[in-house]
Amino acid sequence: MALARGKIIKVGGKEPDEVEMQISQALLDLEVNSDLKASLRELHITAAKEVECSAGKKAIVIFVPVPQMKAFQKIQTRLVRELEKKFSGKHVVFIAQRTILPKPTRKANKLKQKRPRSRTLQAVHNAILDDLVYPAEIVGKRIRIRLDGSRLFKVHLDKTQQTNIEHKIDTFSNVYKKLTGKEVNFEFPEAYL
Repeated sequence: MALARGKIIKVGGKEPDEVEMQISQALLDLEVNSDLKASLRELHITAAKEVECSAGKKAIVIFVPVPQMKAFQKIQTRLVRELEKKFSGKHVVFIAQRTILPKPTRKANKLKQKRPRSRTLQAVHNAILDDLVYPAEIVGKRIRIRLDGSRLFKVHLDKTQQTNIEHKIDTFSNVYKKLTGKEVNFEFPEAYL
């Protein structure tokens, strides 16, 4: 168990819970037993949680540090395949652990430096969406505001990846709703010329 702790470094040095320990152990096993050894050696996760999806299914959301996200994405397809085999019947998604800074008020503005664009609510929610659907690419977004004022986001994904991620679309919607509170629909529109 002490070795499994090496794969998870929580913010503030908190103790990892049971789900996080299982995922950490699974990553450690993959590092030891598979050809992903070199890629996984320097990588670690910051948190993990299980999210309820439709029809009683569960998804595992794994949070990784932002600087390591690129490295995780290089091996993500193989890593997801292996982890989904281990945790049978659960979809696995990787998302970078990002921070949202509050909108600066007039009082606080004089004391601190300017808030970076990458820490705004909008930027973080868009980045979560990008991480969620990887390896597919978002090719378009539409926002439909219904008569009652509620919003529906329609996200158009790359048609070339349809066969790979079509079965996960429900999971993506549920995870995004859980993390951001926004409803989102994923579509694969025909390419326009």
